Amino acid sequence: MKIAIAGASGRMGRMLIEAVFNDPDAVLAGALGRPGAAALGEDAGAFLGKKTGVTLSDDVDGVLAGADCLIDFTRPEVTMAHLDAALRHGTNLVIGTTGFDEAQKEALARAGEKIGIVFAANMSVGVNVTLKLLEFAARHFAEGYDIEIIEAHHRHKVDAPSGTALMMGEAVAGALGRKLEDCAVYGRHGITGERDPSTIGFSAIRGGDIVGDHTVLFAGTGERIEITHKSASRVSYAQGALRAARFLAERGTGFYDMRDVLGLR
Repeated sequence: MKIAIAGASGRMGRMLIEAVFNDPDAVLAGALGRPGAAALGEDAGAFLGKKTGVTLSDDVDGVLAGADCLIDFTRPEVTMAHLDAALRHGTNLVIGTTGFDEAQKEALARAGEKIGIVFAANMSVGVNVTLKLLEFAARHFAEGYDIEIIEAHHRHKVDAPSGTALMMGEAVAGALGRKLEDCAVYGRHGITGERDPSTIGFSAIRGGDIVGDHTVLFAGTGERIEITHKSASRVSYAQGALRAARFLAERGTGFYDMRDVLGLR
């Protein structure tokens, strides 16, 4: 697979480049950086002490012209610009970006009619298996248990709650026959009154270099159950993204998520 990486000079971008190097089925075909970045023109493997022959570029069309798939963990406005270029070149997309609004999500889904797209707020295999566990748990804790979702990330994360926390909320709400937008409570302050038992609460922590911790708490009378996933590094996200790229190479056109990739539907 000829893989291009967006945000190639960032933390996640570098992790993805290293994962491509270590994957016998993949080759680095391009590395995208933001316009004006100091690293533009440098070899994409310089941080690893390797020469790849691929230089960091802000020429989206030039990079995608030689790629089978672009892996994008950037920001919504950047990803949407990359989507336009991917449609022009027929390049598949693996998208781990979070923070899209509903109109942007609809545009991504429509694009799946022309190219292959895997879109997931979290590419980790462990997180996606956890989502299945949460669906099972929610059905059995539907009565008499209050549900709270606590997530923690590094100080540089710009959106809250995290995309993964929202995925977990949607999995729980769906298992309970609810819509998350109708029952979510995002943070509490002041005199809030007693807790509405039909709600799902969210709390976000930002600090240090926390990669990503997520806990769903089912609090009943006399007991509480916590289902937790903790990421120690971004390696699991990178490996999941490459697994998604392989899935698209075999499947082609369509709009998918990691449950499709992992056969968890």
